Amino acid sequence: MQTDRTEPLLSQREENQTPFNQPQVQDYLVRSSNLSFSSSFVADADDIPPVTGVRDFFKEFCVESRKLWYLAGPAIFTSLCQYSLGAITQTFTGHVGTLELDAFSVENCVIAGFSFGVMLGMGSALETLCGQAHGAGQFDMLGIYMQRSWVVLNSTAFILTFFYIFATPLLKLIGQPEEISNAAGKVAVWMIPQLYAYAMNFPISKFLQAQSKIMAMAWISAVVLVVHTLFSWLLMLKLGWGLVGGAVVLNASWWFIVVAQLVYIFSGACGRAWSGFSWKAFHSLWGFVKLSLASAVMLCLEIWYLMALLLFAGYLKNAEVAVAALSIW
Repeated sequence: MQTDRTEPLLSQREENQTPFNQPQVQDYLVRSSNLSFSSSFVADADDIPPVTGVRDFFKEFCVESRKLWYLAGPAIFTSLCQYSLGAITQTFTGHVGTLELDAFSVENCVIAGFSFGVMLGMGSALETLCGQAHGAGQFDMLGIYMQRSWVVLNSTAFILTFFYIFATPLLKLIGQPEEISNAAGKVAVWMIPQLYAYAMNFPISKFLQAQSKIMAMAWISAVVLVVHTLFSWLLMLKLGWGLVGGAVVLNASWWFIVVAQLVYIFSGACGRAWSGFSWKAFHSLWGFVKLSLASAVMLCLEIWYLMALLLFAGYLKNAEVAVAALSIW
């Protein structure tokens, strides 16, 4: 790893700190695996032997596929569970009323979708940094990077809060129907807590993924999805809270994910990767911001296409039905 002092992101080791050697790194990996075997993956020390024929190829293909799916399977499942939170709330909203469905769809796909793209993109900068630090044996830097990302993303969330507060005039300004704009703006204000949950969750996810602690995230997301579905039905339909109930449950579900993951980290399951809060999180913030923005631009262009489609539906003749139909699709 480069240790030049012009590097804005990768911090120097202290002069009196003993550099990690290979036995120390291996010892840490073994101890980390023993702490949470069910939520970690430690690769084999040996590389793939030379492939000399078709039989060897398929044998190694199966071995590597099992390793890949051991990591990718829970990660895919986690993403599906977290994405389904908003989708389930949107589905139950369709039973409340057409205007309510339009309002939540515009908030979920346009306002929250815009923020989701920004937060996910900026948080994805940790994939490179945490992976680099973990591979170089600087495990303590993983926690520093996560805290630094919290600072940047929560600052960004504060700026985006005004987008939520003034959602109604902004939607009217771009030509959306007045009735839908008023209802969506009201829902947007209710969903401000979700914005700050995004700011906390995405750095945590990248922090845990860099250590291959995927199963913990998958279990937490699965439990939250089940509870979210139950309480969405109870509050929105059974008790008749409607959109208010949906907003309460969705906010609570996202914050439960954040708190549960923090409890997992603070419990010591991550070893040296989490050594507590540090003022180093406030160092080199501008360099971190530039890297985060570059990452955000790439992902936002992929995520915002649905937002554009839903906005265009609002310009159609029967906008209320068109937006409702497109939101279910």
